[in-house]
Amino acid sequence: MEEKKIIYMDHAATTAARPEVVEAMLPYFTDKFGNPSSVYTFASGNRDAVSNARRIIASTLNTEASNIYFTAGGSESDNWALKGTALSLADKGRHIITSKIEHHAILHTAEFLEENGYDVTYLDVDENGIIRLDDLKRSIRPDTILISIMFANNEIGTIQPIREIGEIAREHNILFHTDAVQAYGQLPIDVEALNIDMLSASGHKLNGPKGIGFLYIRKGIILKNLLHGGQQERSKRAGTENVPGIVGLGKAAELAAKTMDERIQKETELRDYLIDRVLAEIPYSRLNGHRNKRLPNNANFCFQFVEGESMLIMLDMAGICGSSGSACTSGSLDPSHVLMALGLPKEVARGSLRLTLGGENTREEVDYVIDNLKSVVDKLRSMSPAYEDYIKNSQI
Repeated sequence: MEEKKIIYMDHAATTAARPEVVEAMLPYFTDKFGNPSSVYTFASGNRDAVSNARRIIASTLNTEASNIYFTAGGSESDNWALKGTALSLADKGRHIITSKIEHHAILHTAEFLEENGYDVTYLDVDENGIIRLDDLKRSIRPDTILISIMFANNEIGTIQPIREIGEIAREHNILFHTDAVQAYGQLPIDVEALNIDMLSASGHKLNGPKGIGFLYIRKGIILKNLLHGGQQERSKRAGTENVPGIVGLGKAAELAAKTMDERIQKETELRDYLIDRVLAEIPYSRLNGHRNKRLPNNANFCFQFVEGESMLIMLDMAGICGSSGSACTSGSLDPSHVLMALGLPKEVARGSLRLTLGGENTREEVDYVIDNLKSVVDKLRSMSPAYEDYIKNSQI
């Protein structure tokens, strides 16, 4: 029996580790298994490997290695940035500003802080998912201690005006954190030029391993610890270092930096081809997010008179992997909070599809996906009483 071909277009959810990454990691599971915190020579090589990965990552952000702290991933980094700032600066103020379209690692942490005496402002976004800088300025109060706005949205791919946000924060002596889990390794990021004080990233979004990430913290910023225990990460993040993961993340960051320009060009061309064909060939479809100010690999659509979960199941039967939003909210019956924040009606938001490309995807695969998508949408609409009523009424 011939194995079904899989076309993977859900790279925003996770990516495959590159062979070079796996190769770099393997020795640290077996031969080089020493604890880098140990004093003997056998462990010193692992300390050097961790330091080397830290230097590589720092170089991709134009910062010093001492500003990079390894974590278990983006969610931990987001939690640490918000909770650590809130606890460190509680005497200065208890007001935090974020947006309504953040990842749930930010939104749920913000809700936790609200339950513990902090005040959070959730900024609206425009129809493209971009915050309004005037709204941000108006939201700033004397007791505002942190602005946390994601670099690029994980669902609709929209890129925020990070430099301008950083400038506003700097002018008001407010810390600025950005969740760059989707952007790091996909877009060039210079934390100095962009006025970023803290930045979260995760390895498995850039062809690295799962279970590893980092938080960039600008020199001079003091955050309360999220995890307590040993003296690892310069006494800021307890727990034996995940040496294989750290090495893999460093290698993935190095490879992503080397191939970034080429990938951006290829993925942008494929993305635009995908978007143009879908909008031209599937009636009652819309693109979510800004047409140009978006991640190179992201295409997010809504199809009227279609239920997203059914669409995903039928695409899966054709060997196509996509999503209806964030992988972290898979299984939820509620429409995407991101799409609702754009002002879409619930019945439209429920018909969403996110396709996110990777470096291995081809034009032929995009054509295959679009051809199957057209068939799936037609079939689902043929079973929709709402679509039937709409067509009848439009012909009157």
